Amino acid sequence: MPLAGFDDLFQHADALPGPIPVAVAGGDDPTVLEAVRAACDRRWIKPILSGREPEIRQIAAQQHVSVDGFTLIDSDEPATAAVAEVHAGRAQLLMKGQIATPALMRAVLHAEAGLRTGRVICQVVLMELRSGRRFLLADTGICIQPTLEQKGDVLKSAVQVARTLGCARSRVALMAATETVSEAMPETLEAAELQRRAQAGDFGDCDVQGPLSFDLAITADAADKKRIGGPVVGAADVMLFPNLLSANLTVKAIMYTADCRFGGVLCGVRCPVVFMSRADTTATRLQSLALALRLI
Repeated sequence: MPLAGFDDLFQHADALPGPIPVAVAGGDDPTVLEAVRAACDRRWIKPILSGREPEIRQIAAQQHVSVDGFTLIDSDEPATAAVAEVHAGRAQLLMKGQIATPALMRAVLHAEAGLRTGRVICQVVLMELRSGRRFLLADTGICIQPTLEQKGDVLKSAVQVARTLGCARSRVALMAATETVSEAMPETLEAAELQRRAQAGDFGDCDVQGPLSFDLAITADAADKKRIGGPVVGAADVMLFPNLLSANLTVKAIMYTADCRFGGVLCGVRCPVVFMSRADTTATRLQSLALALRLI
């Protein structure tokens, strides 16, 4: 089965029995306020916004966004305040607002008050092209240069997301600049090892193939021309990247040049974390919320 798309995710969120409390780290942003207002009006969430309350109220007034039904936590450390809401059980989701990633991660990773689970924390992005093609990309936001073991854990998280989105047996492409294994490119060696481990059953019910270049992962035409086959070629549900540089460049290139919808979450923490760039739009934030609500 293909991955669920954002229309499916919105329908799921609309059908929730009641709004889910969401702690937002850094509520002083127009797109954050617009997104949580829209989600609140649809009865998806009960927003708990942390940050400087006067600034949140000022921006809300400027944008003509009502904060009725919102809980505002006045704090100079919005990440700590938001994480504390989840840690205490008052919120079921965490959302990155107008705050830098390092500040949020310090609060999430705090030894006593954070949200650690022992898993590798990674960002998984759902990409939906206007053509209807959908796939997940990981890790696009956290692990700078993951080790082989960390890549294996990220793979497990991405496969779990795919399964939750309705893809019972996902096809995972281990991304590289080439499909040829070469000692000059260590990421190709690790891709080959991850493929071997997958064939041994280490990652559950999924097909894993690599190394694969982007064209081989995305289109059957490239596979025909290069005369390369396999269960994942031209049909990847998940793309696992060798490092943050390649992942981030790829995902942003698609975001800003393709006709697409996308949303992202952090996996490997105690609850899904709505996690996208501070430069993202209201629509992207709402799509990310819908994705996170499906993963609870």
